[in-house]
Amino acid sequence: MSAQIAGPETVGHLTDQAPPPDPSSTKAKEIAGKSPMQIAFGRLVRDKIALFCAFVILVFVLVAVFAGVICSIFGVTTDTVFASEYVDGLTGMPLTGPPLHGFDPNHPFGLAPQTGEDNLAYWVYGCRTSLSIAFMATVFASSVGIVLGLLAGFLGGTTDRIISFFTDLFLTIPFLLAALVIAPIISERFAASDHYKQIQFWNLVAVLSIFTWMGTARLIRGEVLSLREREFIMAARVIGMPTRRILVKELLPNLAAPIVISISLMLPLFVAAEAGLAFLGIGVTSGISWGQTINKAVTFFDTYPLYLWEPTLGIVALCLALNLLGDAIRDALDPKTRR
Repeated sequence: MSAQIAGPETVGHLTDQAPPPDPSSTKAKEIAGKSPMQIAFGRLVRDKIALFCAFVILVFVLVAVFAGVICSIFGVTTDTVFASEYVDGLTGMPLTGPPLHGFDPNHPFGLAPQTGEDNLAYWVYGCRTSLSIAFMATVFASSVGIVLGLLAGFLGGTTDRIISFFTDLFLTIPFLLAALVIAPIISERFAASDHYKQIQFWNLVAVLSIFTWMGTARLIRGEVLSLREREFIMAARVIGMPTRRILVKELLPNLAAPIVISISLMLPLFVAAEAGLAFLGIGVTSGISWGQTINKAVTFFDTYPLYLWEPTLGIVALCLALNLLGDAIRDALDPKTRR
């Protein structure tokens, strides 16, 4: 009887271990390594509050971008109207719509007392003004803070001392006091200009940016101080990599988390600040703004509360959504969180 020849034994037979999964299988993809940003995005997608806030912010952005289209759809406009055709000459209240009449489909948000202006048109364009100023101020303030924070943290020495001195100096200046002093002076200087609205817009952006970059600069400086001693930065210095390349290619990508958090928390601050300055009469006074509408509506709160609540609720909803989304982004980017 011939002996049976056994086949060669494999490592799997000797160790009783299952063979490695196919790299293209679902199991292999699940255990594949992910970058920190991919992990943070996955956490953010699973956060229902963050998704809802992102949707609310997207709605406000679409309203601001397509303000003219929305006004055309509802048949409303911001053009000056004859007040006598829309309001009572004695009481100043609208002849149609709230507070004395029912819902008017031609003016869904009602009409402004005394002037007869359409509230929906002013609300939509007020949203555009607030988001435009907040976005531009955030871009400038974040850019200045990131650049100065990178230079102060990486170069150190005299550069760090000079930048830190100016950072502390600007932190000692009260923002509201500076805005009350600077904004009216610049606005009065160019009051006779044909481009007064644009000048007032950029004046407010400049005031918001100049006095709010310090927090970002300090945050970035602290992160760079810890990163510049890491092995990959030491290796980049040893091989003679230029400073600009180290800052842009090595340090900046590792600062994505604090930068995103700083921007997400800076936007609602500027939205509220723009409305507050406009309410005080030193913001956007020649254009359309939620703050200007609130300033006009305060005197009618007892008789026409809806006129005040419309812009106020817009500011509250936008700022709340931005703040909650900023908190969710911070939690998602934090490696220690278990949410």
